[in-house]
Amino acid sequence: MLLYPAALAALLAAAPSLIVPVAAAASKRGLAFTPNETTRGDDKIWVEKPTSLTWYYDYKPKPASTYEDVPQSEFEFVPMMWGAPESPGDTTFLSTVKSLVEDKGINITNVLSFNEPDGPFVYGGSNMEPSAAAQIWVDNLLPLQRMGIRVGLPACTGGSSGMPWLENFLTECSKLVSTKDNKRNCTYDFVTIHWYGNFDGLASHMGQYAAAFPNKTMWITEYNLNNQNLETTQEFYKVSAEYFDRLDFVERYSLFGAFRSDVSNVGPNAAMLSAGGNLTDIGAWYLGRQSTGVLPTEGSSAAFRSVIPQASMAVLGALFAVVALF
Repeated sequence: MLLYPAALAALLAAAPSLIVPVAAAASKRGLAFTPNETTRGDDKIWVEKPTSLTWYYDYKPKPASTYEDVPQSEFEFVPMMWGAPESPGDTTFLSTVKSLVEDKGINITNVLSFNEPDGPFVYGGSNMEPSAAAQIWVDNLLPLQRMGIRVGLPACTGGSSGMPWLENFLTECSKLVSTKDNKRNCTYDFVTIHWYGNFDGLASHMGQYAAAFPNKTMWITEYNLNNQNLETTQEFYKVSAEYFDRLDFVERYSLFGAFRSDVSNVGPNAAMLSAGGNLTDIGAWYLGRQSTGVLPTEGSSAAFRSVIPQASMAVLGALFAVVALF
């Protein structure tokens, strides 16, 4: 059993007025879409009925072709500007999203920004200097905000480098939008959080964000308890999902685990699909269904293979930077 009263108390202290029961908790759940070219048939699992998922992102600015026939009102696509473009001043991301809205009539209402910019490329981070990221934000994301599209603060790693990176980024961004006579700040519509570790660490991390960015909702767009036994991993899922569903300021969340256990880079027990491509208990629970009893290793014809999914985005180097509360 995971123990979490101390972490819960810390978050309550940081945001005491924001915790209220929510009726339609399942509507918060989304898909961090990481397709594997060898098992593309799995992609349809996430939109089969019944499902609790109402939104998804794929680390890219364009929607996945797999879901192009699913209405935005049923399964909202959220574009992401993963990292820096190839050249300074490149506004391809801006033009791509504008085209989705103006040319294709897709109702884009939310956008995610940089993926783990404080993390190195080798672990899936976008490895960006705060000053460069600020200029890219002003060039590509600020115009989208002016169109009425909500933009999330960059999603840093759960390690100690994340908060300082965000502070530096906001300082540099403020310099770009301010004049000598008019001091301004870059605005953002919600904060975006990644976490890999136990529940105490997750709750503490959320408490830090609540204190640093008051009155902002949170999207937890990557999270899981990596490389633990099955019972512990399942308990973490149940506790964390119930926690997110109760917190009014948690606007959305997406479990990082929509892949088969034999290609999981967060451990086989954290995956939502077995090695044979069937929903595990965690996968079924996440979709709002009953337990399947399927073990993560079921259907495996070989030993476990630790392979990073094609999108390669989870930061492993910072996964163990857990803040312990006593």
